[in-house]
Amino acid sequence: MNQINDLRSALDLLKTMENQFIETDIEIDPMNELAGLYRKIGAGGTVMRPTKEGPAAVFNRIKGYPEARIAIGLLASRKRVGYLLNCQPEKLGFLLKNAVERPVRPITIPQAEALCQTLVYRADEHDFDLRKLIPASTNSIEDAGPYITLGMAYASNPITGESDVSIHRLCIQSKDEMTIFLQPGARHIGAFHELAEAKGQPLPISISIGVDPAIEVTACFEPPTTPIGYDELQIAGAIRNKPVELVQCLTINEKAIANAEYVIEGEILPKVRMREDINSNSGKAMPEFPGYCGPANPSLPVIKVKAVTTRKNPIMQTCIGPSEEHVSMAGIPTEASILQMVDKAMPGKLKNVYCASSGGGKYIAVLQFQKSVASDEGRHRQAALLAFSAFAELKHVFLVDEDVDCFDMNDVLWAMTTRFQADRDLILLPGIQCHPLDPSNDPVYNPLLKEHGNACKAIFDCTVPFNQKQRFERAKFQDVDPRHWFKEDDQ
Repeated sequence: MNQINDLRSALDLLKTMENQFIETDIEIDPMNELAGLYRKIGAGGTVMRPTKEGPAAVFNRIKGYPEARIAIGLLASRKRVGYLLNCQPEKLGFLLKNAVERPVRPITIPQAEALCQTLVYRADEHDFDLRKLIPASTNSIEDAGPYITLGMAYASNPITGESDVSIHRLCIQSKDEMTIFLQPGARHIGAFHELAEAKGQPLPISISIGVDPAIEVTACFEPPTTPIGYDELQIAGAIRNKPVELVQCLTINEKAIANAEYVIEGEILPKVRMREDINSNSGKAMPEFPGYCGPANPSLPVIKVKAVTTRKNPIMQTCIGPSEEHVSMAGIPTEASILQMVDKAMPGKLKNVYCASSGGGKYIAVLQFQKSVASDEGRHRQAALLAFSAFAELKHVFLVDEDVDCFDMNDVLWAMTTRFQADRDLILLPGIQCHPLDPSNDPVYNPLLKEHGNACKAIFDCTVPFNQKQRFERAKFQDVDPRHWFKEDDQ
């Protein structure tokens, strides 16, 4: 298999595979048109229908950006993520779980060797304009502005020096300013900003765009699996069995991913806030993973940009917020976190986990649990509670037996139909903090909720009672190999 270490090597691999890659030389506008097109041919996820899972796409001619290209949908298929991480799709959660447990620390290389600093644009130059350098796109006609959706934000604790990488909503607001959405209590960089702001200091931050897909997936881990002080780049290093290479930035005291296509260097300013839709006045931000446009935030921290550095003929990477790409990036780390948490409490009982597309990779988890002895009855529900502990933003947990394919939601709903009675198998957990982007998580929708972002979480126990397993045996078929009759391509 081709060795992947950056975006370009990942695209080169996909080019060798059938139905995994397409490109075009026909010009496209990054403002609405690109997302409108890819929505129909490859987005999937919770995007409004019609949509479908499709190949990754590269656009070689971008309106207004003669030197740039745009890649989209690289991770918008679990099968494709498997190719890119050299792992069977159904084993990706285990791959990430194991990588968390054997981290490989990043290393720093000399600036002369860093491809991301081939071209340098400094903000103190008279013609510097972030809007003309970065071909950021809008997903919908209501977007607050052009967004960087796949920027690897890298910053360090101003007290301890420990670093973190994560992905945030970044809206380009002017020639040298961006707003950054830092969900309270959910991301380490938000905590770093609070520490710096309390001291009246800016927080240096780099934004690396267009990187190894292993970094994009592992950047989405959250506490408690990766507590504060745990640099998620270590997980990507473990997946590749090779340290992620960083480089010292040119204008700030921070590092960036050395082979990124673009790097934005800047500082989160202390005590400065900006309305997210200051340029559009639309009241909306951008389409988010639940499938709705998130409301524009009235007061967000501001990044003052110091420089942009790029590779030659850089490739901008973007995604559609509610697409299958978000499901892959958010969902697979969540699966790993749940597997790790449950395995510590009851080794070997949880056979697999799937964070379903319909939940955007965050709201729904299907747990495949094996009851092998009578005392396992009830432990599967304990596993569901542990899943909520492993990932606070989870809303619904479906429990299924080992004979149910947890990755096939039709099979999960079959189990719910034939192995579930709502009056005995639905467990409600009211008034728990969940996620603010679910519009039903609000007292306006449910007066029993005290605050926006609270939810009534639920466990759907679609498992067979251990003492009744013989009543629920699925029809048995002879196991045959179709290759005796048909080629694999025909199948």
